[in-house]
Amino acid sequence: MLANLLEDSHLVTLEMLPELVGERAAAVGFSEVVILLADLREEVLVALAPDGMRSFPIDASLAGRAFRDITLVSTTRATGHHFWIPLLDGTERLGVLGVGAPDDSKCTVDNLKALASLLALMLVSKRPHSDTFQRLVRTRPMTVASEVVWPLMPPLTFATDSLVLTAVLEPAYDIGGDAVDYAIEGDVVHLSIFDAMGHDQSAGLTVALATGTCRNHRRRGLNLVDTSVAVDEVIDEQFGGLRFATGVLAALDYRTGVLSWVNRGHPAPLLIRQGRWLRQLRCRPAPPMGFGLPAKPVLCHEHLEPGDRLLFYTDGIVEARDPHGRQFGLRRFADFVIRREADGCAAPETLRRLMRTVLEHQNGRLQDDASALLVEWQHDRGKSLVVQGL
Repeated sequence: MLANLLEDSHLVTLEMLPELVGERAAAVGFSEVVILLADLREEVLVALAPDGMRSFPIDASLAGRAFRDITLVSTTRATGHHFWIPLLDGTERLGVLGVGAPDDSKCTVDNLKALASLLALMLVSKRPHSDTFQRLVRTRPMTVASEVVWPLMPPLTFATDSLVLTAVLEPAYDIGGDAVDYAIEGDVVHLSIFDAMGHDQSAGLTVALATGTCRNHRRRGLNLVDTSVAVDEVIDEQFGGLRFATGVLAALDYRTGVLSWVNRGHPAPLLIRQGRWLRQLRCRPAPPMGFGLPAKPVLCHEHLEPGDRLLFYTDGIVEARDPHGRQFGLRRFADFVIRREADGCAAPETLRRLMRTVLEHQNGRLQDDASALLVEWQHDRGKSLVVQGL
């Protein structure tokens, strides 16, 4: 089954996958194959089908439970068993695979896990050039600024045995000036978060310049200070001091736990240790990038302890206001993440629930972009939570 699917995968489109997987899976006794994709805001699972109409709420369905908890969910029927299993690209949750099977033996479950793993890789290989994929995972139209920003984003979840990264950006269909980025180089993970002035197409262009310039100079070997200066110069050259972006550029050696970072007028990252908010990571901020001011940024350092969590965020989260004008606030933000950790939530599910809560606080409509990047270093639960139940 797997060999045939792998051979077939080179010459098929995304739309052909459900029929192809169904045919090949029948060879090992699987039936009723359905491929579900998570929408952009991770609220529903939508079937990859010609009409794309069948959907399952993530917070109120068995398929949603498999997605939320990253676990295999099974039910017994008169005709056999039915399974829901998450589709994971590494640790990024793409959706869920549903299949029927005559039994729940170890062989059946092993075949199912292998099928889900291969299918996830196939979906990722078809996703970049598929408008069908983009239409299915959208529940409403997207602005032009968002269309510019989203392709710049790396997968919003990534993990190794000692590192977990996960991010969220809202409002997903109207994101304008926020962006997050990361890249691995040996034992170092490069991290950045940007918040451009405004909430329009110019904000999208500003944050695109910031992200592109950061990547360009990082890949040329420049350090964090010089890279942030380059971002400042490029935005200033393009907009003549009329546009700017705040940001944090960081590098974490995930072998030693040494974090280095530069703050360009951005909210300070939060450090969570042993299940409690320890402190903000203070570093003398340099001016935002885009003004071309002569102030030289300061490079700061922090030595993390195993199990530490870092929270990078934009001010749209803590400044979200309810109808009475009360802010969501820094303390509530940190406490929410700490409580979800105590509940056993994996990092991606923590941020998914966080954004649902922030949106509810502001009656479902944010007044500013709100983004967060959560980093776990040598968390003793990290690996088990990534593959829990699998």
